[in-house]
Amino acid sequence: MADTPTQETEQMSEEERRMMSEWESMAGGDEAAVQPDMGDDMAAAMGGEVNARILNQSEIDSLLGFDDDAGQSETSGVMALVNAALVNYERLPMLDIVFDRLVRLMSTSLRNLTSDNVEVSLDQISTVRFGDYLNSIPLPAMLTVFKAEEWDNNGLVVVDSALIYSVVDVLLGGRKGTPSIRVEGRPYTTIETKLVERMLNVTLNDMSTAFDPLSPVSFKLENMETNPRFAAITQAGNACVLVRMRIDMGDRGGRVEILIPYATLEPVRELLLQMFMGEKFGRDSIWETHLTKELYDTDVYVQAVMGEKTVMLRDMLNWKKGTVVMFNTKPTDEIEMRCGDFPMFLGPMGQKEGRIAVRIEKYIPPEPD
Repeated sequence: MADTPTQETEQMSEEERRMMSEWESMAGGDEAAVQPDMGDDMAAAMGGEVNARILNQSEIDSLLGFDDDAGQSETSGVMALVNAALVNYERLPMLDIVFDRLVRLMSTSLRNLTSDNVEVSLDQISTVRFGDYLNSIPLPAMLTVFKAEEWDNNGLVVVDSALIYSVVDVLLGGRKGTPSIRVEGRPYTTIETKLVERMLNVTLNDMSTAFDPLSPVSFKLENMETNPRFAAITQAGNACVLVRMRIDMGDRGGRVEILIPYATLEPVRELLLQMFMGEKFGRDSIWETHLTKELYDTDVYVQAVMGEKTVMLRDMLNWKKGTVVMFNTKPTDEIEMRCGDFPMFLGPMGQKEGRIAVRIEKYIPPEPD
């Protein structure tokens, strides 16, 4: 009984060695013959021999994007597939028009605010993931969360440190031509925060005006943060529209970045897909509903013609005060109601609350052209 474990161990070792030798023989050659159990017809169809190239582990790792030392590479094929949805995300052409209008509005508004020559330029409109963008924000910066009230969702405005100190310097009367002094390594003071808040309110009001021709919306400032962790308005993997703008005030200036999640733009997605304002693909239910509503609110003037008579001009010139003109209309006749020169309805005449009234009973169809 004592020798049984030793014998089993020796047998297992022999079996493992045999399997290892088979694996080595299979992987050793670059070319392998067709398996014996393959049919003759199959072997003949494949030319008798098949070049069966067996990949080693390093080649498999390189195809899957794994590095021997650092693990999975960021530029691997797997990561490219993961990020493919971000690159091919739906493009909204109307956003280019909206933010181009915002640039023109901000140029005028910031000139009035700072009493200085301000130039606003649009650098880029791109698509990013929210988590990746938060990790790429250069600190220190000021992050402002705003809410689109009609769309019931939030967005983000990021002002970099250079623009913050430039705005503070301009609004507090700094000399022109002198670059703003940056004091890094400290939190922003209350005065600096309030001055930047004034600029952000102007920016949000201009952005509301830029969206008005497309869809009326009000952007309201919610809170201002300096830590990106406290400005999480959506999940890290969600796609967002990133708008980068440059604001120059002489030798001073900086960058403003507006981040709007696609979920925020969902209520106006159909409008943003248009190539130009009022574009229509097939039936446009939005404009149809708007036109119907406006038509129902339109005032229409209708005239009730109780009688008509044709007379000669010389007879009409002889009319004087007190002249009686006789019509052929009877109290039981139907009165015609017209809208301009077009007859619309017919009905009997009566009286209601001391006034002459007409009850509509018949509709007069329009005459063909």
